[in-house]
Amino acid sequence: MNYRDALSQSGDSILITLNVSPGSKTTYFPAGYNEWRKAVECRVKSPATEGKANSEIIKTVAEFFSVKKSDVSIVSGATSSQKKVGISGVSMDEVISRLSSEME
Repeated sequence: MNYRDALSQSGDSILITLNVSPGSKTTYFPAGYNEWRKAVECRVKSPATEGKANSEIIKTVAEFFSVKKSDVSIVSGATSSQKKVGISGVSMDEVISRLSSEME
């Protein structure tokens, strides 16, 4: 699987390109890989209003990678379904390992 195309490094942070589906029945990350957009899929229950979906994305990604919510930030795409999320406190190898175990 080519989900590694969705990953990059910026300083101490790992960046993950996400394709987000707000208003889903369940919150699920990672929910697959969109090869066309080169993005990891993320579904959240919260609607895309008043930053609710973004808050849930941060919480969900932090829980998945076992880091504090303060270690996760939306770097770009705050008002778009296509987002870049930065995670500090984990290495690229850890991110690849955790995503691999879920997505393959």
